[in-house]
Amino acid sequence: MFVLVPAFLAIVQLRAWGPGTLLGLLGLVWTSDTAAYFVGSRFGRHKFAPAISPGKTWEGVAGALLASAVYASVWAASSATLPASGGAFVALLLVLTVIGIMGDLVESQLKRIAGVKDSGDLLPGHGGMLDRLDALLAVLQFAALVFLA
Repeated sequence: MFVLVPAFLAIVQLRAWGPGTLLGLLGLVWTSDTAAYFVGSRFGRHKFAPAISPGKTWEGVAGALLASAVYASVWAASSATLPASGGAFVALLLVLTVIGIMGDLVESQLKRIAGVKDSGDLLPGHGGMLDRLDALLAVLQFAALVFLA
């Protein structure tokens, strides 16, 4: 609950920016997660946080950041209303990508502390529902603060 309530409030606050912003942030998280997975699986050699999440690699982080930069550039070029100028917007989305990675690590650490492999069995093979939402919940909260400042 400590994560869901702030995330829900973030979604409510982001509503002021319109559905495009929320969908854009969903796309950012999905793009970075997908890129991190595929780049890390293919090229990953250097562990990022082996004690917390042994599958994460620095190469996966680089893939997430590169994909996020491309995504942010396309979003900035195609949107007439942004909360920051083009370059600053791309930088902001890169920061949000890092926050998403940190959200994923926090959730992984919580699972380690609890002694479980998956956060649930609702989505078999995906580590549970919270594994699908961890980065998004972290990103939405921070984005709501930044976009509304």
